[in-house]
Amino acid sequence: MTSTSNDTRRRETQIVADPDLPLVRIIREFDAPPEKVFRAHTDPELVAQWLGPNGMQNRIDEWDCRNGGSWRYVAMRDGEEYGFRGCFHEVRPNELIVQTFTFEGFPEGVALEKLVLEDLGNGRTRLTATSLVDSFEGRDAFVASGMEVGVNEGYAKLDELLARPGDGPR
Repeated sequence: MTSTSNDTRRRETQIVADPDLPLVRIIREFDAPPEKVFRAHTDPELVAQWLGPNGMQNRIDEWDCRNGGSWRYVAMRDGEEYGFRGCFHEVRPNELIVQTFTFEGFPEGVALEKLVLEDLGNGRTRLTATSLVDSFEGRDAFVASGMEVGVNEGYAKLDELLARPGDGPR
């Protein structure tokens, strides 16, 4: 077993496929208060900067982050485009986002996502995201799609964004 610093352990992303439900749970701590983490998830200009794997660029086509609002973005790389869309069902500033998530290449595979922000004190936040899909096959396809790389690389970019003085999320 190798030892890791507290900083490394705090920033480790846990991705867990639930054995009893078609659900994926992602847990990640950030060295930023809930207000900054929330803003980075709800401000379309910021979302476009960190979401997804390295080498992808994001174009936000629609982003109405409120109860009943909807969203759509396109991830682009090497001339290829991948559309994603959903609806915001509940948005509670600095603590909760409930939304749907659909990859337009597989439109029948809608996930219900819940992001919970927990204030850990000392300017730190734990994000727990759950994605529930309609079948175990759908969940396994979700995980096999490269989700782990996209989540880890995206959160590394989010760490950099949150650490920026002045122009990062306020």
